[in-house]
Amino acid sequence: MSEEFRDRLRFILESIHLVESRFRSIEAADDFISNEEGQILLDSISMRLQAIGENIKSINKHQPDLLLRYNSIDWTNIMRMRDIISHHYEGLDYEIIYDVCKEKIPDLKVAIVSLLQILE
Repeated sequence: MSEEFRDRLRFILESIHLVESRFRSIEAADDFISNEEGQILLDSISMRLQAIGENIKSINKHQPDLLLRYNSIDWTNIMRMRDIISHHYEGLDYEIIYDVCKEKIPDLKVAIVSLLQILE
């Protein structure tokens, strides 16, 4: 396994930590739109989710078997989320971002940590 994929996984993990940190002050989906601080958090979290998706997309393109080890993670939707954020940001649903942060990021973190442990 090349160092490039380990670096990508490390970057994903760093991004997950930043998402978790920024999401701590969000108690409900509407917190993303109720004030300027919430909107800034929505923007910054969305950009990290985009970066996560971009790196997953690259790993999937070059090493799809790596992701198959964790078929409980919906890798396809992570990559689709990247596409939506990149190409249709104006239609981004803050409630979906809330759900991703609350329900999906914890499982993704476990998978990425496990992948890194296998590769290192």
